[in-house]
Amino acid sequence: MRHVDFSPLYRSTVGFDRLFTMLDSLAQPEQAQTYPPYNIERTGENTYRITMAVAGFDETELSIEAHAHVLSVKGEKNEEPAESGEFLYRGIAKRAFERRFQLADHVEVTAASLKNGLLHIDLLRDIPEAMKPRKIAIAAEPVEAPKAIEAQIVNG
Repeated sequence: MRHVDFSPLYRSTVGFDRLFTMLDSLAQPEQAQTYPPYNIERTGENTYRITMAVAGFDETELSIEAHAHVLSVKGEKNEEPAESGEFLYRGIAKRAFERRFQLADHVEVTAASLKNGLLHIDLLRDIPEAMKPRKIAIAAEPVEAPKAIEAQIVNG
């Protein structure tokens, strides 16, 4: 993959360094993290939902933290007592995980729930009123003020 140098853009922009850092990190190859599987869906104009398949985990073994535009979901499995039988095949993962999601500005976590092995995290993009677009009324052409008629007084 080709490396892109953003340093010329740093000279002419202010406040976009987070964007360039994120683009740099996306360009670098990472370990393919496939566990746990997840979906991201848009549920409304300003609402989103992340759904993660966390079968075998309960509420006490999962933690969700949102800090500085990063949402972290961690799962740490508690030690289970030794079972009487031996596994011939173990396909249900019991490993710990940490999944991070980059959040855009003004996106906040509103709720989280665990049901049937699926962790649902609801997000809301709440743009402050000052940053929302506003409609500017266009006035018709300004009406010219009436012209004053100048009169000359003639003595006579």
